[in-house]
Amino acid sequence: MLVWLAEWLTQFEPSFNVFSYLTMRSILSILTALLISLYFGPKLIRYLQRMQIGQTVRDDGPESHFSKSGTPTMGGLLILAAIVASSVLWADLSNKYVLVTLFVVISYGVIGFVDDYRKVIRKDSKGLIARWKYFWQSAIAITVAAYLFFTAQQPEETALVVPFFKDVLPQLGALYLLVAYFTIVGTSNAVNLTDGLDGLAIVPTVMVAGALAIFAYMTGNANFSEYLNIPYIPQTSELVIVCTAIIGAGLGFLWFNTYPAQVFMGDVGSLALGATLGVIAVLVRQELVLFIMGGVFVMETISVILQVGSYKLRGQRIFRMAPIHHHYELKGWPEPRVIVRFWIISLMLVLVGLATLKIR
Repeated sequence: MLVWLAEWLTQFEPSFNVFSYLTMRSILSILTALLISLYFGPKLIRYLQRMQIGQTVRDDGPESHFSKSGTPTMGGLLILAAIVASSVLWADLSNKYVLVTLFVVISYGVIGFVDDYRKVIRKDSKGLIARWKYFWQSAIAITVAAYLFFTAQQPEETALVVPFFKDVLPQLGALYLLVAYFTIVGTSNAVNLTDGLDGLAIVPTVMVAGALAIFAYMTGNANFSEYLNIPYIPQTSELVIVCTAIIGAGLGFLWFNTYPAQVFMGDVGSLALGATLGVIAVLVRQELVLFIMGGVFVMETISVILQVGSYKLRGQRIFRMAPIHHHYELKGWPEPRVIVRFWIISLMLVLVGLATLKIR
C-alpha cells in the first residue's frame, strides 16, 4: 500500500524512491511487524487473561506442564495481525504471489481460530473435529494449488527443483497439484505438532522464513537465478516482504513466548505459519529444500506417525511420549535444554538448505 503512495510522491520528491527498493522495504517490514507485536503483545495478553482464555494441559502429559494450565493462548492472532499488517503496508499488493500467500495466512488462521475457540472458549476439549479440520485445510490447499497450476505462465513454475543436482529439473505436470497440496497441508500440521514447548516452534519458523526470503530474492532475480542455476520466476522476489514480516512478527511473539511463556500461539498461529511456509516454498519451487530446513518439524511429525503406527500394530510404544520433544522431557531433560537444542538443530538444517544454492 505504501509502495503505491511512495511511487506517487516520487514525482514531487525523488527521495521517496528509496521505498521502491526491496531491501529497504524488507527492513521496514521486519521492524513494522516486530513493533506491532511488541506494542500489542501485552494488551492481548491482558485481554486473554481477563477473558480467561487459557491453555488446557493434557492429564497424561509431562508433570512439568501442569503449571502451564491457564496460560493465555491464541497468541497467534498477534503474529498473524503483524504479518498481514506489515505485508499490506510494504508489499506490492498487485503481486499475485503476495496475494496468494496472504490468502493462505488468513484462511488457515481462521481454521486454527475456530479450533481454538471451541477448545478454550466453548470448553470443548476436542476442538474442531479432526476430519473437518483436515477437510478445510485440504480444500484451501487444493484451491491454491489449482490456481497456481492453471495460471502458470512458464515451465519453471511447475518444475521440481532437486537439491544438490545441477541439471535435474523434472516437469511435474499434474503431479504439481499433489506436491503443492502435501507441502502446504503437511507443513501446517507439522508446525502444529511442534508447538508443544515455549518458543520451540516459533524460532525454527523464523529461521526457515529467513532462508525462504533468500530463496525468494534469488528466484525472482534473473542474474542471481542464472548464476545459481535455479529457476527464474519473475515477481517472486516480492515474497521477501512476507518472509521478513514473519521474522519480525515471530521475534516479537518470542518476546512473550520464551520460557516461561506468558502466552501460547495456539492453532490459530501454528496452522497458519506452517501453511505459509509451505506455500512460499511451493511458489519459489523449493519444496524439497523446505523438507531439509524444516527437519525439526519433519522429525516431530515422523515421531507421531511411528508412535501411533507401532502402538496400533504391535501394542507397543517406541517413544515415552510423542511428539518427540515430550520424549526427551520424560527422559529428564529440562524444558529449556530441549528447546535450545532443537533450535540449534534447526539452524544447522537451515544452513544445509541454504548450501543447496551453491552446491549443485
